[in-house]
Amino acid sequence: MLKSYYCLPRRQIGYLRFILESYDGLAFVTTLDNRQALVEIAYPASRREDAQALLTALAEECTMTAAAAPPSSECPPL
Repeated sequence: MLKSYYCLPRRQIGYLRFILESYDGLAFVTTLDNRQALVEIAYPASRREDAQALLTALAEECTMTAAAAPPSSECPPL
C-alpha cells in the first residue's frame, strides 16, 4: 500500500472519507490527529494513477494540503 498524508479543515474529514471509500477498494482514510486534521490515505500501488487523480481533485475541493509523514510510532525492536 502506498500512503499519502494531508491536512484539511476538520469539518471536511467525514466528507473526504465518504468520497474515497465510496470508490470500492480505491483508498482508505485514517485520521491520525483530529486536532490538526491530519489524515493518512492508503491506496494499492496498482491503483496509483486513479487514486492520485482523485486526490488532486479532492485537494482543491476540500482545501487539502500535502503533509509530511508523521514520525513512526512503532516500538523499536528488542
